[in-house]
Amino acid sequence: MSSPLAQFIAELSSADASTKLAAASEIYRLGRASAGSAIASWWTESELSALLFGPEPKITVGLAVPRDTFGRIRIANGTPRLSDVPASEDAEEFELHFEPGVSLDILTTREPGGAGAIAKYLAKFGEGVQQVEYRCANVNRATELLEEKFGVKPIYSATRPGADGTRVNFFLVPSPDGVKVLIELYELPATGRAAVPESK
Repeated sequence: MSSPLAQFIAELSSADASTKLAAASEIYRLGRASAGSAIASWWTESELSALLFGPEPKITVGLAVPRDTFGRIRIANGTPRLSDVPASEDAEEFELHFEPGVSLDILTTREPGGAGAIAKYLAKFGEGVQQVEYRCANVNRATELLEEKFGVKPIYSATRPGADGTRVNFFLVPSPDGVKVLIELYELPATGRAAVPESK
């Protein structure tokens, strides 16, 4: 018997729009919940909260799936544009957006069984929520604050290129239930960067 998450992933390929919406909403809810408990303390730091667009952060849940599932989901959702991923990264991806405010990043490996991050995740865990992505106004500054205030170290020593011209870094953060959650902070290219909202 498949898990609820596996069922929701399968339903992203449904021909029925309401079924897809319900499945996407549940995947998004599960991803947000796991990340939310892991980084709850981050919002207490006012500068970091502002950099992450608190109190209304822009969140995307990253879902890793095998290549065949990736293709089925993409076709079932109108063949959205593939993101421009740096050649050095082991990933192909596209975004799905549903109302109200549900954003998913569907990811797969370029080299099944290879040494890339997505390939390793799929080999170890199978399909599932691989990362939760937060838009950030300045990834370098947010990284400094996470190290200084929370002792959270980035996976990469420096911010690096991400999909579609973004700048990214990743943080593996333990949640209260003992599971580690991969958090991606991404900064839009200068031409598409949103201003940091004023504190309320």
